[in-house]
Amino acid sequence: MAKENADKLKRLRAWVQNYDWGRCGTEAQVARLFALNCGAEVEPDRPYAEFWMGTHDSGPSFLADKEEENVGLKEWIGKNPNVLGHKVLEKWGSDLPFLFKVLSVAKALSIQAHPDKKLAKELHKLQPNLYKDGNHKPEMALAITEFRALCGFITLEELKGVIEDVPEIVELVGTASANQVLDIDERDGAETVKSAVRSVFTHLMSASKEMTTKAISKLKSRLHIESQLRCLTEKEQLVLHLEKQYQGDIGVISAFFFNYVKLNPGEALYLGSNEPHAYLNGECIECMATSNNVVRAGLTPKHRDIQTLCSMLTYKQGYPEILKGFPLTPYITRYLPTFDEFEVDCCILPKGRSTVFPAIPGPSIFLAFVGEGTLHTGSWEDIVTEGDVLFAPANTELTITTTSELQLYRAGVNSRFFHA
Repeated sequence: MAKENADKLKRLRAWVQNYDWGRCGTEAQVARLFALNCGAEVEPDRPYAEFWMGTHDSGPSFLADKEEENVGLKEWIGKNPNVLGHKVLEKWGSDLPFLFKVLSVAKALSIQAHPDKKLAKELHKLQPNLYKDGNHKPEMALAITEFRALCGFITLEELKGVIEDVPEIVELVGTASANQVLDIDERDGAETVKSAVRSVFTHLMSASKEMTTKAISKLKSRLHIESQLRCLTEKEQLVLHLEKQYQGDIGVISAFFFNYVKLNPGEALYLGSNEPHAYLNGECIECMATSNNVVRAGLTPKHRDIQTLCSMLTYKQGYPEILKGFPLTPYITRYLPTFDEFEVDCCILPKGRSTVFPAIPGPSIFLAFVGEGTLHTGSWEDIVTEGDVLFAPANTELTITTTSELQLYRAGVNSRFFHA
């Protein structure tokens, strides 16, 4: 393929995932973007969960240009590896190191974690039908709407309060395991605390179906009675809400162990390997390392691997860091997690304004989320409208102007990686 052609921006056809937790029909931003991007008809009763932009085999993007229609982005990059830039190609080979998504969440996703590289390779080798690749999957969620999630373990003091206030948990884990948490404090050392948290959480997640169903029934009855006398806490209200979605599921009670995070639009949450989490409700931009490995243990009808999940977690405690981004230009906000594979920019460009995405030594994917604008790079110029997805090769400076208002997101390799 001619180098001149490889240097141009490439329009992409994205992929949609219809997982059952997605928002249905036109309620979902995913459905709106999919219809605009691919010309697909939105089915009103079908869930639209995830809009994928990248090269992962479980949901690959394809080139949308007529002369290259039905050529996969991964295949095209394989034939034009220089579009990734020298440093990216050297570290990750001829593939995108990140996967870019939009999520429309109507009901809770599973309580899950993503394995680190070592464990991912082992799981992929042992169960390739469940664990589709050998890569880790650090990720970041940037809220479009108010976005709710469970993320990471609460502090030791908060956990002690849960064990004292939720007798159904003690019934499931046993008095000895509960006392192990109640009898320690931070002065006993991080490893002792971690061991106690691991023990009580593993006992909880390993409880029999019969015991779990009975405990959740008792919990519901108790909270119903207590709600007549006091206002239930946010976490108690959440647990009752989750029970309606996943009746008799151990994940309902395990929610007490995790931080309840509420992101406002424009705030982001990032998660390393082996950190427990569950997205609950809302819509977000998501970016991650190119992987689809998920180890699940609750709030799901899918395969559960409780032993693997409980053994792999870091058991780090405390509220997660929330990223609010920093201004790259007056109109571009950058979200920079601690992982090499990715970063995300949000561009909100008012009517009649222009801005520049500077050239960087790695590839980018752009998503026009709302509005319309004109993109210029070198001698190339084109109109972009909402739903358009474009791949930009390394070292591409991009100027954007708009006569309306344009909201655009960009995913690319973490800029810190190029300065390391």
